[in-house]
Amino acid sequence: MSKQQRGLGKGLGALLGGDADLSQIRKPVGYVNKEVVGTDSTPQQSTADILRIPMDMIEPNPFQPRMTFGQDALEELAESIRTLGLIQPITVRRKTDGRYQIISGERRFRACQIAGMDMIPAYIRDTNDQGMLEMAIVENIQREDLDPIEVAMSYQRLIEECSLTQEQMAVRVGKKRASVTNYLRLLKLPAKIQHDLKVGLLSVGHAKVLLGVDDIRLQEYLCDLVIKDDMSVRQLEEKIRKMSEPKKKAEDPGQELPEEYFKVLEIVGRYFENNISLKRSGAGKGSMTIHFNSDEEIRKFLKAIEKCTEE
Repeated sequence: MSKQQRGLGKGLGALLGGDADLSQIRKPVGYVNKEVVGTDSTPQQSTADILRIPMDMIEPNPFQPRMTFGQDALEELAESIRTLGLIQPITVRRKTDGRYQIISGERRFRACQIAGMDMIPAYIRDTNDQGMLEMAIVENIQREDLDPIEVAMSYQRLIEECSLTQEQMAVRVGKKRASVTNYLRLLKLPAKIQHDLKVGLLSVGHAKVLLGVDDIRLQEYLCDLVIKDDMSVRQLEEKIRKMSEPKKKAEDPGQELPEEYFKVLEIVGRYFENNISLKRSGAGKGSMTIHFNSDEEIRKFLKAIEKCTEE
């Protein structure tokens, strides 16, 4: 007896009915909370409200930790917003002139501009400049979409502009202090290496290894080598280890040979095409090495010795 086919095997249409109109199901997200209609409008709001704010009343975040926004990614997000609406509202703060300033969500805001939206849903937070800086940086770091240098510079700004210690900042961003310290160390690298790290030509692992090299020129040379040869972190470590090994000292040539040694080399060398070497220490000990090319050379040498012995 055949088993009855389950709805899940038939796709979304089976779950929602065979005649389901998916275009009606997948509608742009809408928000029905209060709407800001102008600078003189001051709607009564609670902290749970999401207000729809005119795009031209919103300003970018002056503390934005992100340095670049990929145009292709913005276009893709804009197309998604045209189809589905903005899923996640941005967060803003109200300025004294009745305008609004982005705390987090500038990428979403830019995509909404591309999508041609004239209103955007937003949460409103009351905060000062320091609070805004902290929220903007922490929100971006927690989303894990900043490049390593942007993360490092964000940490540095939190420390300098919010007067935080590394430990306090680690608590703010929910990271281990060692991780924070390692990111801050990246800012000690030369600008060239920071650029390669920023654009993804170099990994954080490679950068940490290069930080152990004191010479800036050598750091840059090794960085180029990693990119050119597609070296792994382990290969880079091995390269640096070999470069740091002390070079072997040249063998001591020893004392200059006495005259009689040269006579031995001359006489014996006649029978072996001068293919003979001799080493002697300062104490008079040493070795003589003869390289021969055939048995005939040995026979000639033997005859010469026997002749000298007979005499």
